[in-house]
Amino acid sequence: MTSINIAVIPARGGSQRIPRKNIKLLNGKPLIAYSIETALKSGLFDKVIVSTDDQEIAEVARDWGAETPFTRPDELADHFTGTTPVMQHALRTLIKQGLNIEKACLIYATCPLLKAEDIHQGYLALEKTPLSFSATTFDFPVQRALCIRNGKLQSMYPEHIGKRSQDLEEAIHDAGQFYWGTAEQWLTNPAMFSELATPIMLPRHRIQDLDTEEDWLRLQQLILHS
Repeated sequence: MTSINIAVIPARGGSQRIPRKNIKLLNGKPLIAYSIETALKSGLFDKVIVSTDDQEIAEVARDWGAETPFTRPDELADHFTGTTPVMQHALRTLIKQGLNIEKACLIYATCPLLKAEDIHQGYLALEKTPLSFSATTFDFPVQRALCIRNGKLQSMYPEHIGKRSQDLEEAIHDAGQFYWGTAEQWLTNPAMFSELATPIMLPRHRIQDLDTEEDWLRLQQLILHS
């Protein structure tokens, strides 16, 4: 049986802070459509799958070229469920349906600034490691972070608070755009943030969290000027 590569885009219907976020119009296009189009444009996937519990989202996804061969169960569609169980459910379901999956990429529905070449870099990294993910740099030295404990301002790392930025090691973090892996690795031990994975560095100006209305307004400006 011929092996295939797939993209899985998780998109549950119960977004709380930005209602119906995954299909909210951004510059006249449903948000999820950007991720679907980018996945298709990459040319890397035999199938682009949307995992959702919501029939309206499923319809929108199909309109923009994705497939919805199953409905995500309710127990994997609450706001406590992480993306790894969602990906594992998708893979197991598709394998039961007869697909022979070699590699799979989870792409969030909320990354309209993602480019096909970013996904391609992640794919190429699988030649060296079984996992890869999008990452970016912090815009401020994490070693000089402050916090409030017991009502008092404190330094999280007192030994570094007086050091110059250029003397501190640069830190990176998960950019929340995509996660590549072999099907075997996804199903056994993802360990995405370990030596098993290669971080694919993306520029900070193309990374935007999307949790609040303020985030949405900023994203609208980024899209207009991208």
